[in-house]
Amino acid sequence: MMSRATWTTVLAGLVLAGCAGNTLEAPKVRPSRSDQAAKQAAKGTQAAPGTQDSESYQVVMETSQGKVVIEVIPEWAPLGAARFRELVEDGFFDGCRFFRVVPNFVVQFGINGDPAVHSKWDKKISDDPVTQSNKRGTLTFATSGPNTRTSQLFINLKDNSGSLDGQGFSPFGRIVSGMEAVDKITSEYGERPQQPLIEQQGNVYLEREFPNMDYIKTAKVEGTDKADKADKADKTDKTDKTDKTQN
Repeated sequence: MMSRATWTTVLAGLVLAGCAGNTLEAPKVRPSRSDQAAKQAAKGTQAAPGTQDSESYQVVMETSQGKVVIEVIPEWAPLGAARFRELVEDGFFDGCRFFRVVPNFVVQFGINGDPAVHSKWDKKISDDPVTQSNKRGTLTFATSGPNTRTSQLFINLKDNSGSLDGQGFSPFGRIVSGMEAVDKITSEYGERPQQPLIEQQGNVYLEREFPNMDYIKTAKVEGTDKADKADKADKTDKTDKTDKTQN
């Protein structure tokens, strides 16, 4: 039989192992239903791939800590890059909170503050092969298993290639400007926010329980505003010409 001292040593080791696992747990999407119900609901809900870009593009993200510019490289992970662009162009990330911040590991976000909007994008896409490493500043989708990417993402705060690459986390972009703003995102609440409650109550829950949480103000594909203005100006010009012709 083990002595009391030996048991004490074993129990202490288990507690430390548990703490380390929680701190460096891979970014996952927490199911808000039972595993069995989630599997049933997932059948037949795989989303069709969105329009895939062949060239890189940039997304400008205005956050509560400053401006962040993301370069998206479709060649790295085409399906992930396409989904990200769809979400940005739909305005999905506007108002989203950085709900999980683990210092020296990751910053996680991607649950919309409006439960109705979030449920609209609860459509899974297939995995991309891992062609790049999860180095500091790269952007990657969180998952709850194979082929379960939806809208949640994380930014690597350090080189996590050793722990995440082998688990199938495939980066699709990288921060080219504003990493200092990402480093300032508050870690005051750590991993306390509950994902199921965010999905059910949205920002009402987060603003009430975690008032100092940083967030995304807007996220836009770079050049979109200029293109929209040019398109509107062109349409206005054509309308004026038509009116003059009719008169």
